Amino acid sequence: MRGLLRSVWDAPRASPPPPRRVWRDWMLLAVVAASAVAEGILTPDLTNPLLSVAAVLVVAPTVLWRRAHPLWMLVIVLVPLDIVVPVSNLTSSLFLLVLVYALFRWGSGRDLVIGSVLLLGSLGLTFIRGGGLVELIGGFALLLSALLLGMAFRYRAAARQRQTDRIRMLEREHLARDLHDTVAHHVTAIAIRAQAGLAVAGNDPAAATNALGVIEAEAAQTLSELRSMVRVLRLGESADLAPSPGLDAIGQLSGVRPGGVVVDVMVTESSPSVPPPVAGAVYRIAQESVTNALRHARHATRVDVRVTADDAGVRLSVTNDGDPAPPSAPGFGLIGMTERAALLGGTCTSGPAPGGGWIVTAELPREGWAP
Repeated sequence: MRGLLRSVWDAPRASPPPPRRVWRDWMLLAVVAASAVAEGILTPDLTNPLLSVAAVLVVAPTVLWRRAHPLWMLVIVLVPLDIVVPVSNLTSSLFLLVLVYALFRWGSGRDLVIGSVLLLGSLGLTFIRGGGLVELIGGFALLLSALLLGMAFRYRAAARQRQTDRIRMLEREHLARDLHDTVAHHVTAIAIRAQAGLAVAGNDPAAATNALGVIEAEAAQTLSELRSMVRVLRLGESADLAPSPGLDAIGQLSGVRPGGVVVDVMVTESSPSVPPPVAGAVYRIAQESVTNALRHARHATRVDVRVTADDAGVRLSVTNDGDPAPPSAPGFGLIGMTERAALLGGTCTSGPAPGGGWIVTAELPREGWAP
């Protein structure tokens, strides 16, 4: 029990934080003031109407700070209207309910505990003054309604904030995977071309010049894709987003790489169209697998990329014939490939190939992403 009370006492204020004062607050202030004056004029049997109206008008501006300082505003209203100069009219009762709602909607755990004690004390004082059991039960029911309403809106806002944070986290992970795959692929190509250029610079200056041209093109493409990602990350700045690469883009990975490594790509499609997110994931997995083969496979001469899309889903295999030399620690690339496949209900595995070399396989079953 002590632990529960401590957790309630230490609870932070509502998240997200309350909005700044808006025109509706001033409208509410005007409604409270007008209602108090109208009730004082139109209710002849009101006890001490002048004092009742004046008391409400004095504390009415507290509605402007009810979200920023809910406990203090409740105290400022509760003490004069319920304790010092008891005021019992409809306007003051409804006004108090607004502040109770604000307390449980925006207050911290400490505010809620102290405010609850004050409200219970106010109810007890009303009963002692001869309010009667019916009035006590009715007042408690009204306060409980305002309390529950405030807590309900507080919970809904917190759940919405958690959902927003989760979406942002998933988007950050998505951007991190794209950033890694894009940069790693192009930087690996730049490094390999630079090594090849250095090796032949003395004997074949033309080949070295050609390597520099390839390095320039890869660097320019890397900068272009990085700028696109940065524009997306900047709030308030629109970006011309390129479409997600499709299965046909995997063919761009084919060719002869520095060192004579042949990358052969074959894509077989015999199914309805594959959605862009699925095709983009397959492309990124294939791109990262080829990059890893060029970077880590020793004595590799060939990398075979095979993609099959049919009614069952999409299957990818990337095989190289080199001697595997895995990095000393798992990199982000392997983790990213596994996450991409898992998000679409599929799997991605890597390991030694049966006939030698290394193989990466990914399976994205249609039931994992089809509507």
